[in-house]
Amino acid sequence: MAVKFIKSVFTPEDLPSDGLPEIALFGRSNVGKSSLINTLADRKEIARTSSTPGKTQCLNYYLFDNFYLVDMPGYGYARASKTSRFQWIGLIERYFETRNELRAVGILIDARHIGLANDVVLMQWLAEQEHPWFIVLTKIDKVKQQDLAAHEKYLKQEFRQAQVVFKTSSKDGKGVRTLLHFIKERVADRLDATSG
Repeated sequence: MAVKFIKSVFTPEDLPSDGLPEIALFGRSNVGKSSLINTLADRKEIARTSSTPGKTQCLNYYLFDNFYLVDMPGYGYARASKTSRFQWIGLIERYFETRNELRAVGILIDARHIGLANDVVLMQWLAEQEHPWFIVLTKIDKVKQQDLAAHEKYLKQEFRQAQVVFKTSSKDGKGVRTLLHFIKERVADRLDATSG
């Protein structure tokens, strides 16, 4: 699968207009989003990891064959100026309100931390949206199996609107193929529905 970085989007006017389906990925800064994108793409540095949490303040578009993976700005840090934070929050709101190409939203959560306030707020917000969404637990290689099971149980009980919970590790690749297969199915289902 050929994967390419297409562009960074800072304003709604810069969003792609080719109509390809999109899967958006959210997550706290430092949750391992760039590492997961690299693993999904089977490329080491297509998404650059940053030593400065919260640095990404735009939508980064990656083309996976017939769909885009959209890397949303990380949350949980306030390193950006107040003006730039307002700008990218406005961009995200506009994106969710108007983006017909959006097929599903994934929220990445560090498997080591149950119920962090920012994660909970975002999941509660997603539960009120019309877009399907799913949860991706990252860094499972750093968690004991019993703690991982407890985290998964908590998420399924508290956020039943989420389609599914994936358990992944970018370090050893666990769960990544399953996640990619799910994403491709989401895209294919909607493509079939559109063409039919």
